[in-house]
Amino acid sequence: MSSYRSPTYRLHPRALLAALVLLQAGCSVFGIRGTEQAVYSVIEQQDQFELRAYEPLVIAQTFVDSDFDEAGKIAFGRLFGYISGDNTSASEIAMTAPVMALQADADAGETISMTAPVTAEKSGPGWRFAFVLPAGYRLDNAPTPTSEVVTLATVPARRVAVKRYSGWWSEASYRENLQLLQDWMRQNALEADSQPRYAGYDPPWTLPFLRRNEVMIDIRS
Repeated sequence: MSSYRSPTYRLHPRALLAALVLLQAGCSVFGIRGTEQAVYSVIEQQDQFELRAYEPLVIAQTFVDSDFDEAGKIAFGRLFGYISGDNTSASEIAMTAPVMALQADADAGETISMTAPVTAEKSGPGWRFAFVLPAGYRLDNAPTPTSEVVTLATVPARRVAVKRYSGWWSEASYRENLQLLQDWMRQNALEADSQPRYAGYDPPWTLPFLRRNEVMIDIRS
């Protein structure tokens, strides 16, 4: 008596990675986030304002001499390329979901899970954008960028004043919420210890009213 055995289908690694990206994209449209976030604790909260304590971080950063909106497009491409494999590494990292990258050649470099948020900070005539690397990475074990316009840096532990808001990524909304954050800091006698920066937690296709945006300023101890 013969028995029927269902065929076995094997999913190519690239197809699996693409499926994970699409799954993450579908969730993020509705504001459901599975991406690892930079570690912090909340010291104080008042409505949409927070005072946070952040752990030390390692970031991949790039400078773009352009206006806010155009700089974001250019910087995202550079930094996304770095975590997608545009780096030199002799080691491998196991693929975990979500991975926001589609790498055609798995041997080209190390694929790194994206961590939120993406930050933007005014730097002279342009903007400095950064991705936070996942926990466990240090300067001595993070893969080196192959692009000369992407660099790695360590950000020490710090206290940060934050204003959270929703809506599209735009310089106008950033400026409006920055003013609100600075007013709140003055009311609470908090002295700035850095330039203000924008932080975004969602990809461009997320519905505007579900997007998480923040303005951040480091606070002097």
